[in-house]
Amino acid sequence: MTFAINRAVTVLVITCPHALGLAIPLVIVNATSLSAKHGILVRNREAFERARQIQVIAFDKTGTLTEGEFGVRHIFTDAVDEANALAIAASLETFSEHPLGAAIVREAEARQIGLPGGTDFRAVAGKGVEGTVNGRRYRVGRPEWAEELALSVADSLQAGLATIEQRGESAIALMDDTQLLALFGLADKVRAQSRRAIEQLQSMGLEVVMITGDAEAVAKSVADELGIDRYYARVLPQDKASLIRKLKSEKPVAFVGDGINDAPAMLEANLALAIGAGTNVAIESADLVLIKSNPLDATYALKLAKATYGKMIQNLFWATGYNVVGIPLAAGVAYPFGILLTPAVGAIFMSVSTVIVSINAMLLRRVKL
Repeated sequence: MTFAINRAVTVLVITCPHALGLAIPLVIVNATSLSAKHGILVRNREAFERARQIQVIAFDKTGTLTEGEFGVRHIFTDAVDEANALAIAASLETFSEHPLGAAIVREAEARQIGLPGGTDFRAVAGKGVEGTVNGRRYRVGRPEWAEELALSVADSLQAGLATIEQRGESAIALMDDTQLLALFGLADKVRAQSRRAIEQLQSMGLEVVMITGDAEAVAKSVADELGIDRYYARVLPQDKASLIRKLKSEKPVAFVGDGINDAPAMLEANLALAIGAGTNVAIESADLVLIKSNPLDATYALKLAKATYGKMIQNLFWATGYNVVGIPLAAGVAYPFGILLTPAVGAIFMSVSTVIVSINAMLLRRVKL
């Protein structure tokens, strides 16, 4: 009778489901904490389960891979040096509220070019701005303005304009009363971290896709710069969700976006990631939010998801294996061989199993992201 009671108590102690009950929650808690440390807000913890299956990751272009802000990409000049052309154009554009003009001013400031004072500023609707700089009259605006004024245009600037248009950039011209002096090619600036993010995702075996509503030339230019082989241009906002649905039918897809127009596509994807600087609608539709607006954080999220799943499997394997071995021993199966677990030893084994599961979950913090 005493033997049977001891076996029953030992079995009850061994089967106490501490380790099994903590196997997954401890990993999830550590993964969530690690995500926050790397600037990733987890809005849906189930996302970790889905993220490990992702094979394709699609990015919206504007505001996600790019900053959503124009920058000067090329400068072509004739009869004036580049720094002087930028100084004159920026002097006039300081009076303008146009985003392209603001980009020229930012470029001059970034290069620490001193701006001469401009006077007699005047905005010409649909064409650009004009004013006097250093006692000379200049105009900054659309290249077509030079043609309308019958100004002379050097062959080098004609070739420069063709290059700008071929790359899908916006052209701004600087001219005086007789000739076209310079051309500025402006385009949405690619985020500094985007190239590295694409490289890391591709090294992980994921296919990277870019989706944009911009023209083919613009899309191709950005895709070539980032090393993206598959992209879709001129995609209307209402068609993004359909495109994600098509991609999802082939392989599990994650979508990274930032705008209101991206929300339907994010809801359609297997995993939705939102840029922290994006709209509230996009953030509300996301499973994960990249708080720092850094596309590189998308790679951290996917690596962490795979590491998290691995730790879950390890913990479940240990907790289950412990019970498979421990319960028969507690019941006295090995008694004929002189092996008999007392309730006290069973309590120690139960505690050790819980400690092992906890330590293994904490080791998730050592994963290199």
